[in-house]
Amino acid sequence: MRRIALMFIINFYRLPYYFWKLMWLTSKKKGFSKEKKYAFLHKAIPCAIRAGRVDIKSFGLENIPKENGFLMFSNHQGMFDAMSLIYLLDKPFSTLSKKETENVPLLSRVLSCMNVEYIDRDDVRASLKTIQHVAERVKAGDNFVIYPEGHRSKNSNKLAPFKPGAFKCATLSKCPIIPVALVDSYKPFDIPSIRRTTVYIRFLKPIEWEEYKDLRTTDLSILVSNRISEAIRNIEKKAAREESVGRLQKVLKKIKKR
Repeated sequence: MRRIALMFIINFYRLPYYFWKLMWLTSKKKGFSKEKKYAFLHKAIPCAIRAGRVDIKSFGLENIPKENGFLMFSNHQGMFDAMSLIYLLDKPFSTLSKKETENVPLLSRVLSCMNVEYIDRDDVRASLKTIQHVAERVKAGDNFVIYPEGHRSKNSNKLAPFKPGAFKCATLSKCPIIPVALVDSYKPFDIPSIRRTTVYIRFLKPIEWEEYKDLRTTDLSILVSNRISEAIRNIEKKAAREESVGRLQKVLKKIKKR
């Protein structure tokens, strides 16, 4: 929470404007487009990320389809996941959120800017209707990020099992699937520190309908999970090498000064 406090403190002079703009854009009477509402988040969130001393290293942005109507499936590490994706992507996207967040005063307004779909995880029939509605929206050209673990992982960068039902959206919409690997996205808000930290994101090559049309949702969930797991391992290895090089450079600088 220290980093969240830092974000608010550094941006205190912007907060009144952002609050007013958020309330204005999400007013039911106005009816602003999803593009305009998302553009507000895309502009505001970088201010928070910079103030929070978080660096984002991304790979594979070229794998995001030029045409709208795709699904991103990502591992889920916390609140910073969506912030980092909004920071990187100028294309509007939506997501699923648990029904309880619909009545959280400020959060519900932010989620409204993303045109989220609320899902009741305790009602199987209602959940299925939500999934079907998401598929219809994707067919119509909306983009979504879905976290198939079903909840945030509390085991750093290790994946929880993917829920096959989350992939029903893809089989119904027959759209491209972009696996997304998040590494260290839990650190900004879960570690009680304001030291500069880095979050890594890799967008993997799309899995087209022709590649997964004959797969069951169980098999598809395993396919996507394996690809994300492999990407996470590769990013962790690369990050470890970069950290080792950085430490070596610092040592060499100290030696030179002597």
